Amino acid sequence: MYKFALLGCGRISKNHIESLAELKKEGKAEFVACCDIIPERADSAASQIGCKAYYNYQSMLNEANFDAVSICTPSGLHPDHVIMAAQAGKHSISEKPAGTSLESVNAAIDACDKAQVHYLVVKQNRFNKTVQLLRKALEAGRFGKLYMITSNVFWTRPQEYYDQAKWRGTWEFDGGCLSNQAAHYVDMVQWMGGAVEDVSAFSSTLARRIEAEDTIVVNLKFRSGALGSINVTTLTYPKNLEGSLTILGEKGTVRIGGVAMNKVETWQFADNNPMDEAINNVNTNPKSVYGSGHLDYYGHVIDVLDSKADPIVTGREARKTVEIIEAAYKKVFK
Repeated sequence: MYKFALLGCGRISKNHIESLAELKKEGKAEFVACCDIIPERADSAASQIGCKAYYNYQSMLNEANFDAVSICTPSGLHPDHVIMAAQAGKHSISEKPAGTSLESVNAAIDACDKAQVHYLVVKQNRFNKTVQLLRKALEAGRFGKLYMITSNVFWTRPQEYYDQAKWRGTWEFDGGCLSNQAAHYVDMVQWMGGAVEDVSAFSSTLARRIEAEDTIVVNLKFRSGALGSINVTTLTYPKNLEGSLTILGEKGTVRIGGVAMNKVETWQFADNNPMDEAINNVNTNPKSVYGSGHLDYYGHVIDVLDSKADPIVTGREARKTVEIIEAAYKKVFK
C-alpha cells in the first residue's frame, strides 16, 4: 500500500481525500499525514482521514513516512512545494495548474529530474469517459483534418468566493479565471489540437474585486493550421452553466458539454464505427464542476508508481498549459 501525504486541506482536498479512501479499501493507497497552515483545517482533515496533522510542510517532510505528496495549495505555490518534496526524495502529485509562471514550473521540473522522482499534475478531466471516447475518435483519424476547437467555461464565482482566501484572484498566487477555473480546459484544447503556434487574448475584470481577470477570450492558432478559442467567465448568472469542448473537423463534429465535460451533446461522423454505440453509456452526472475523475486519476498514479503505466500528465506535459496561459496574459498586458 502506497503512503501519501496531503498538503493543503481546502476546497479541492475533498476530492483527494475521498479518492484515497476508496483506494484504501482496495489496499492500494492511503493518506498517512496532512498539513495546512490553518490548524483547524489540518485538524479537520486529519480527523476525517484518521492520520496525523501537521501545520508546517517542512516538518511533515522531515517526520512523516510517505511515498508521495498530493499538493492542493494555492497555484502560485505549487512549484515551490514540488521542489521541496523532490529535495526530500518524495514524488509529487500537484493540483492544476502546475504553476503561475513558466520559470517556476521549469525549476520544479529540473528539481524532480535531479532527484529522480515523479512530477505528476492532476488533470482528472482526461479520465472522463466522454473525453476518453472523444480522444479515441481523434486518434482513429475520424475527424480528418481539424478545423476548429472551442471550449467554453461559463461558471459563477461570487465575490464571497474570492473573499474567503486572500490569495484568490491575485497574480502571484492564482491568476484569473483562465489560470484557475479554466486550466483543465486549456489542457483539453491543447491536448486535442496539438502544438500551438500563436496566441491572442482580450480580458476584463468586470464585476469582481480582484487583481486578475474575471472574463477572458483567448484565440489560438495551431501548427496544423486549425484555429481554437477558449471563452471563460466567472460571472455567469445565476449558477454554473457549462464546461464544454467542441471539435469541428473535415469528417466529424463533436461537442461535449454539461457542467464538467460530462455529456456528449453532439456526435456526428461521416463514417460508422462500433465506438458510436458507446455514446449513450459515457454520460455522467458529477456532483460538481470538478467532475468525478479524481478516483480514476489516482488509479493511474498507482499504476505509474508500480511501473505498470507511463504517466499521462507529467510536469513537462502540464507545462504546455502554463505556456498558453502565460502567452495569453502577455498579449493582454503587452
